[in-house]
Amino acid sequence: AGIGKCVAMELARRNARTILACRSRERGQAAVREIRAATGNPAVLLRLLDTGSLASVRAFAAAVLREEPRLDVLVNNAGVTGLPFAITSEGLEQTFAINYLGPFLLTNLLLG
Repeated sequence: AGIGKCVAMELARRNARTILACRSRERGQAAVREIRAATGNPAVLLRLLDTGSLASVRAFAAAVLREEPRLDVLVNNAGVTGLPFAITSEGLEQTFAINYLGPFLLTNLLLG
């Protein structure tokens, strides 16, 4: 939703192979259908990613590196605010993990 979806829509309009990295399979699939319909670009894909989980980030990055011949652009747009204090299963403060640690790790893993 929001800025991320707008960016994905514009990339798809420019005929880019576009991977939507979403926490929710249902919302992600709806976004993929909407973007494909609006742009006519069938190369819009969904991959599940929870930036609050470093294990999820590692799995996502490994799949992208394994499946994609190259990566030209990475847009880190995930972010939350106003969540109650919580610790992830990996022992990290949830908001810090989602907003900073996950995207930082993802970027560094994809740099190769």
